[in-house]
Amino acid sequence: MKTDNLLWKRIGLLIALLLFNASFSQNSNLSGTVTDASGAPLPGVNIAIKNSSKAIATDANGKYSFNNLKNGSIGLIATYIGFKKTEISVNVNGNTVQNITLTEDANVLEDVVITGVVNPKAKIKSSVSITSLGTEQINQSAPRSTAEIFRTIPGIRSESSGGEGNSNISVRGVPISSGGSKYLQLQEDGLPVLLFGDIAFATADIFTRFDGNIAKVEAIRGGSASTLSSNSPGGIINFISKTGKTEGGNISTTFGLDYGNFRTDIDYGGKIGEGLYFHTGGFYRTGEGVRKTGFNSNNGGQFKFNITKEFENGSITVYAKFLNDRAAAYMPMPVAVSGTNANPTWKSVNGYDATTGALQSIYLTHNLGLGPDGNVRREAVANGMHPVSKSIGANANFDLDGGWKITDNIRFTSNSGGFISPFPAELATAATIANSFGTGSTLVYADNGAAFNNPNGLVARIHMFDTQLNNMGNFMNDLRLTKKFNKVGVTAGLFKSMQNISMSWLWNSYLQEVSDNNPRLINVKNAGGALLSENGLYAYGTPAWGNLARNYDTQYNVSAPYVNISIDATDKLSLEGGLRYDKGKVTGSFAGGTSTTYDINNDGTISVPEQNVYAVDNANATTVNYAYDYYSYTLGANFLINNKQSVFARYSRGASAKADRILFNGDLDYLNGDKMNALDFLQQAEIGYKQKFNKGYFYATAFHSKTDEQGGFEATSNSIIQNNYKSLGLELESSYDVVDNLNLRGSLTYTKAEITSGANDGNQPRRQPKLMYSFIPTYKFMDNKNTLGLSFIGQSKAYAQDSNQLIMNGFVIVNGFVEVGIAKGLSLNVSGNNLFNTLAITEAEEGSITENTVNYVRARSLTGRSVSMCLAYKF
Repeated sequence: MKTDNLLWKRIGLLIALLLFNASFSQNSNLSGTVTDASGAPLPGVNIAIKNSSKAIATDANGKYSFNNLKNGSIGLIATYIGFKKTEISVNVNGNTVQNITLTEDANVLEDVVITGVVNPKAKIKSSVSITSLGTEQINQSAPRSTAEIFRTIPGIRSESSGGEGNSNISVRGVPISSGGSKYLQLQEDGLPVLLFGDIAFATADIFTRFDGNIAKVEAIRGGSASTLSSNSPGGIINFISKTGKTEGGNISTTFGLDYGNFRTDIDYGGKIGEGLYFHTGGFYRTGEGVRKTGFNSNNGGQFKFNITKEFENGSITVYAKFLNDRAAAYMPMPVAVSGTNANPTWKSVNGYDATTGALQSIYLTHNLGLGPDGNVRREAVANGMHPVSKSIGANANFDLDGGWKITDNIRFTSNSGGFISPFPAELATAATIANSFGTGSTLVYADNGAAFNNPNGLVARIHMFDTQLNNMGNFMNDLRLTKKFNKVGVTAGLFKSMQNISMSWLWNSYLQEVSDNNPRLINVKNAGGALLSENGLYAYGTPAWGNLARNYDTQYNVSAPYVNISIDATDKLSLEGGLRYDKGKVTGSFAGGTSTTYDINNDGTISVPEQNVYAVDNANATTVNYAYDYYSYTLGANFLINNKQSVFARYSRGASAKADRILFNGDLDYLNGDKMNALDFLQQAEIGYKQKFNKGYFYATAFHSKTDEQGGFEATSNSIIQNNYKSLGLELESSYDVVDNLNLRGSLTYTKAEITSGANDGNQPRRQPKLMYSFIPTYKFMDNKNTLGLSFIGQSKAYAQDSNQLIMNGFVIVNGFVEVGIAKGLSLNVSGNNLFNTLAITEAEEGSITENTVNYVRARSLTGRSVSMCLAYKF
């Protein structure tokens, strides 16, 4: 009996020891912090233990912890939207600390896209060509303007030589037409910035700024763009804002090392309460800019705010924006061209560097004349492109009973401001300019009366593009109702917009020497020695162009119902189709100019220019009252080969309506929509392939487009542009991690475009290169806290004009940056744009030269080398 008791005691002791050991072995802890490459903590990251049900999310400080783990090796998996999935092995023993660094990966095929689709959809399951750019990818190309961001998007041709706005943007060989982005729409959070992308002197990019409020940029080419937005058959570029669901912020200060610029950005977002988030931020900057204007050309900033409330079945976001900024507008400038039209040599003019010079000057600081109301007005040239934009909007989406879903995106925006910049209407020798005022006329400097003696002997006839943007405000509303019926999804929507176009052209004419160092104004004296000009101004108007004093007061009321149907035919095959009907009503008036005599400077004497002052002829306005309508449609299919490969095909047809560019055409009846050339049509077909690798992706899209264009007015050439076009091409886009810390990203677009009507039938459209490409390698070093990157952005040769005579040479722009982590969250970035100071011509007013001699043409080039430094702190 004693033996049995002893046995049981020994067994009990053994069990107790085993339980104690088991308890001890389950008592290890694992904790750490998850950060991005700069050391900033990442809240909301999902941390899971491999082959178990244990998973948690990091807190507001990026921290995580697991308790009561067994000692030994375990696998940790960290996942977070916008970052690469990270898996590491950890040896747990007691209180173990394992920090994790995540690497951004904004361009993966699983990324959910929201632009140009009725419901958010993974890229690999979408039958459209779409590119996403996160903030890290954008900064890699060291952009100096909004338009420069688009240069790395395949299929997009972005002529960013005009400064921080007024850029020409086109897609897939579709013509730039009269300027701006006629067939491509810029959006902010899913709504158009302006209803029309090619309004003269009020292009959408003038009212758009990229700053720390932006989470990413999405761009679709073709596809469903024609049926999910108005006037965007070529594509959509959408700026998507941060919401604050990921808590954190950033403050940075950037300044030019070799040019005048100082800018501070700040943004912050986070959780306010249960299901309640906010984000706010903006920037302010000041400086001369990347070209030598002689004064503070860039001055202003932006502030944005949004607040989001999440409910059990949906959410509402209310947002606001205030933009008041000034940026210099760079017009075509003097460039010397020699050789032949087919093999030209482009060089800077003696005394004028085309990569750094500007036509602005301290000697021409204001433009004076009669305003649209007939009173004297004075506009500062330093205002340049001056957008003033105040907007408020809301986005709501809710899941309803029975599988219904409703979304509504609404925004009201008050836009106004101005556009003022000197444009060279003519470049000629002093003798040629002087003789245009009469035999025996001479030129003298306006500041001291001395005879003109500029070493290059060139004079510019300046037309001051002084355009007052009275009211460019708009109202936008996009309402959608969606229902899923088994494998069929139906979305019905109604888009409503009211766009005002009220502007006044108040232009004057000056003479100015050709110099990149504050060019002086030039006066004209007749043969008898009498002055024909005052302080360089020889006309209150533009007599060389028929005096374009103008006033526009029109409103565009658009209603567009649309329907989209998606079918999950099989687990791998999905089909999609859409139909849209746009109906526009245009009302208002426009008025030209009339001549009067007026003592503008109020000195009691009527000078020669004051004898013929052009002003808006408000007494003889032309009434506008017409309607237009058009249908757009699209059909697409996507086949999922496997979870890493898919192919798609798409056909679409859409249109872009004209606005101000068909006014002042005497051949049109502005009271009869049937007699208006109000619409330009675009048809596109595309076939694409998408492939995801473990360390990257590859896209390929072949496309064909046909454009039927009914003509629009171009101010710089004072002519109506009318042509039809077709294009055939291929887009390639890829990103690949060669090793963990080396990424190669690039794109290539081949386009064969052709004019198919008129005198230039068979020619290549002006400014359209056959090849555009980008290559961006980035290397992370020293524990991924530092980054070194380059970008090579280039294109092949193109013709200056549709006549296909003068060639603009191909070029490659090399940019670079290095970012160094100084402390946790603190980094220093040095970036250089156009490091080799390449003379890259993007457009030219002249279409041909006199061969084997030196010609002086008016052309716009990309800016030369500029280097900036940025100190940033993420918190």
